[in-house]
Amino acid sequence: MPRNAPTLHQPPYRDALPAPIVFRAEQMPAQATYPTHRHAWGEFVYAFSGVMEVELAEEHYLAPPQFGIWLPPGVEHRGLNRRETLFSSLYVSAELCAALPVTTCALAVSPLARAVLEHLRAEPPALPHSPDAQRLLQVLVDQLAHARCVGSYLPRSDDPVLGALLQALQAHPGDSRALAKLAAQHHSTERTLSRRCQRDLGMTFAEWRQRLRVVAALPRLEAGEKVETIALDLGYASASAFIAMFHRMTGVTPDEQRTGRLTASSARAADR
Repeated sequence: MPRNAPTLHQPPYRDALPAPIVFRAEQMPAQATYPTHRHAWGEFVYAFSGVMEVELAEEHYLAPPQFGIWLPPGVEHRGLNRRETLFSSLYVSAELCAALPVTTCALAVSPLARAVLEHLRAEPPALPHSPDAQRLLQVLVDQLAHARCVGSYLPRSDDPVLGALLQALQAHPGDSRALAKLAAQHHSTERTLSRRCQRDLGMTFAEWRQRLRVVAALPRLEAGEKVETIALDLGYASASAFIAMFHRMTGVTPDEQRTGRLTASSARAADR
C-alpha cells in the first residue's frame, strides 16, 4: 500500500445497535476513512484530538474539539481524518432522537458534556450497560439536545468565485491579503464577495479565515510545534496576535489546547 494511501475502516454496527445508546472511542491513524454508509440510528461524532470530517452528498462538515458533528438517523455520510485523531461516536437509537436536531450540524459542546465524554473515554461502559452507565449516557444525550447548532464550523461555498477563493486559502491559510486584493485576483469585488460570504457561509470573511487558521493550527499544536512558528506561518506578525485570536475563537490559549485543558470559558466561546 502506498505510504499516503487512506486506511479504510468499517462501521462497527450494520443492522442494529446492541443498546439504545452506545458509546465507543477509537484512535484513527492519519488518512483514515469510513466508506459512505447510513444507519437507522443517530450518531454524534466528537474528536478529543485532531479534527474529524464528515462528508454528505452535498455538504462537508468539520469540527475542532470544542464542537461535535450530529448525524440524524438515515443520513448517508462518509467519515475521514487527515491527521491522526482520537475520536468517539455516540450512537442514539431513533426513538431517543426526538429532541435532537433533525438536520446534520456541528454542535457546541458544554463543559458538562465534555466532562462526560472524557469520563466515557477513560472508562468505556461495558455491554450490557449498568443502570449507572445508562443514566450517564442519557445525561450526554440530554446535553446534546440543548446544544447550540453552529452549522458546519468551516462551511464551503458552491459559488464559483467564492468557492475558488476559499479553496485557495485552505491550501495556503497563511495568506494575509485583504479581501479586496483577493477579490481582484479572482476578478470580483470586495463588496460582492462580502455579500456572498454572508449568503453562503453565514458569517463574515474575517471570521471564516480565523476559523480556518484555528483548524490549521490544531494538528501542528498537537505535533508539538512552537507557537511562534505556527503564528508566523499563519500570517500573524507576532505570537501574541495569534494567541489572542486563538483564545478569542476557542476560549483557551494554544498551550492550553495542546495540553488538553478545556475550561468553562472555552465552552462559553463555543456558544457565542
